[in-house]
Amino acid sequence: MRPFRLGSDMKTLRGVFYPTGWMVLMVPGEQQAGDAVRLLEQAGISGDALMLMTPEDVRRELAGTEGDDDILPSAGTEGDTVRKIADLAAQGHHGLMVHAPHQKDSDRVMAALQGVPISYGQRYRTLVIEDLVD
Repeated sequence: MRPFRLGSDMKTLRGVFYPTGWMVLMVPGEQQAGDAVRLLEQAGISGDALMLMTPEDVRRELAGTEGDDDILPSAGTEGDTVRKIADLAAQGHHGLMVHAPHQKDSDRVMAALQGVPISYGQRYRTLVIEDLVD
């Protein structure tokens, strides 16, 4: 697993967080994040495909990436999604980013994490943000 690093390829042209091919999974705390990482690694998901987002990472890297709503109206839900992630991080939730470019990858991740208390989950596909948790 590697620490979270926000790359330019994880943003829209307007600077909104949109990491195509990645899943973002929020869990209630550091312990649950560590447990989830161990389960993913046991399922054969490589550490290079995993990034940990601490609440500090979210505040520093994501909270300011919603874009300027006064310039152009948002056609999608990217800004709302970032606000939800930031709200959870403010409550101490940690995030895991898992590279899952295909449906089979996402299914494998979710199967490995059965029983983990995921508070919020999204999979970013081209032009679609898919809800992963009810």
